Amino acid sequence: MTDVDIEVAHAPERLRYEARVDGSVVGFAEYILATDLIVFTHTEVDPAYEGKGVGSAIARFALDDVRDGSERKVMPLCPFIKGWIGNHREYVALVKRVPPSTAKD
Repeated sequence: MTDVDIEVAHAPERLRYEARVDGSVVGFAEYILATDLIVFTHTEVDPAYEGKGVGSAIARFALDDVRDGSERKVMPLCPFIKGWIGNHREYVALVKRVPPSTAKD
């Protein structure tokens, strides 16, 4: 459980979602935007706030925003976002499915 008041907001001008505590950015999740896809590339949390729910707050807010605001799918290249989705299965439907390769070795 968190012991800090975390505010998360979308910062589209910086292509990221940001978490703030007392007005200061303490974490963010960066993305690349495509027509039908949002690719999460990197999540970072200030070491002083690790383990306080900042990363989870960012992931939940960002994924809820994608789900509620568009028809886009998510490609979680960021290991944190990918792992978070794996632990919160209600978000799996947002993930872009890539068909298996038909290439032969």
